[in-house]
Amino acid sequence: MKIRLLSTALLAGLAFAQTANAQDFDDRWYLTGSAGINVQDNDRGTRNAPFVGLGVGKFISDNWSLDGELNYQNPHNDANQDLNWSQYGISLDLRRHFIAEGRNWNPYVLMGLGYQRSEEEFDAFPNPDSPGEREDGNLAAKVGIGMQGDMGSYGIRTELAYRADFDDQSVGGAADEDWFGDVLASVGVIVPLGAAPAPAPAPAPAAPSCSDGDDDGDGVNNCDDKCPGSQAGQTIGPDGCPVPVSIDLKGVNFDFDKSTLRPDAVQILNEAVEIFKRYPELKAEVAGHTDQCGTDAYNQSLSERRSRAVYDYLTSNGIDAARLTGPNGYGESRPLEDMGQTMPGCKSERNRRTELNVQN
Repeated sequence: MKIRLLSTALLAGLAFAQTANAQDFDDRWYLTGSAGINVQDNDRGTRNAPFVGLGVGKFISDNWSLDGELNYQNPHNDANQDLNWSQYGISLDLRRHFIAEGRNWNPYVLMGLGYQRSEEEFDAFPNPDSPGEREDGNLAAKVGIGMQGDMGSYGIRTELAYRADFDDQSVGGAADEDWFGDVLASVGVIVPLGAAPAPAPAPAPAAPSCSDGDDDGDGVNNCDDKCPGSQAGQTIGPDGCPVPVSIDLKGVNFDFDKSTLRPDAVQILNEAVEIFKRYPELKAEVAGHTDQCGTDAYNQSLSERRSRAVYDYLTSNGIDAARLTGPNGYGESRPLEDMGQTMPGCKSERNRRTELNVQN
């Protein structure tokens, strides 16, 4: 019966030890003192007795503590209470604490091994040396459960344990017993040694990353920005530096004395529309020109109509008018080829054009 009880208690202790709740722990050494009642095994032939314990220990990890403890009890012999029966020992106890943050009281399970020494007087009548005395020491094992409370500068421990004392030489106990099982119920105090550990300093705030900043507001983060001083309105490349943007409208030419867009001119203007969309900060002037045939006044009017044709095409295809300057006409004042006023030499298709002059 006692073997089954000890086996069940050991298995229960191991099962409890599988659960983990980790937090920072106080690894100072501490002293322990306890007092309680030792419910003696009935087969010993002794009465229940108070016992005291004194020990030292420390937490060895977040949830595990290891204690070394001395114990002493002096039960009375049932048959003759004048006969001395005392017991003392030492044990090494491993406790698994189930600690939860914000909770002062936490349960634990206990497993321990130790050495118990018995000093037993017995009636040896008619031997003249009566009473006789037996002194013997044995291995002991212990399992138990308990609760441990944190009171700030000290702790309190309540515990219920079962101790198997492998004493097979008892005189007063049952002759066929190889070991005895005692129940230990106790209350103890824990006194830490030394100053409490200082709380860990709060981690320094992380330095702002350059990837989170854009000091010049050009849409390129500081890590990648190789030109941190770019100005508003500039066309910026992926490295944060201004990029030259040219809109080549070569081929946007007009028939003689016409301001109507030709199919080849529409194709080129569609490419210009895509450039405007790719660079949303881009601004440009729409400028119309003529060849050198005709009067200045007529050519001025014709250049304005040509400029208007391109301007209207761009705005009708989604380009905001605020990004366009003009439409402006320059007549024959800015020829690409100087043909003079002589017919037909004044006719130059290159001069009959409209340009987009980038403004930023």
